[in-house]
Amino acid sequence: MTTICEIDGGVCGFKTTVEVKKTDNRSVSLKITTDCPNIRKLADELVELVPFEEIFKRAIQTRTYELASKYSPHPACIVPSGILKAVEVEAGLALPRPAAIRFVS
Repeated sequence: MTTICEIDGGVCGFKTTVEVKKTDNRSVSLKITTDCPNIRKLADELVELVPFEEIFKRAIQTRTYELASKYSPHPACIVPSGILKAVEVEAGLALPRPAAIRFVS
């Protein structure tokens, strides 16, 4: 199976698509396409992960957030979280349900 997740960055206007596919019993491959030049740099390096090593760590200890900190000047960017959600779903650790940030006032 392949999990595909679309992420709308918000006011920046950048769209990101994350495709995650199991490669064996432990690993997943990632294909991240985006309009954002910062996330594009992250995507060049984040091509494979072991979900159980990535998901059960504190955010700052994950490879995903390590690369986000390296390349993105915007700490509120929701793309790293979306990447991890897609990895969780493909690994069978979460259900594919929409997530959102809504401003109510």
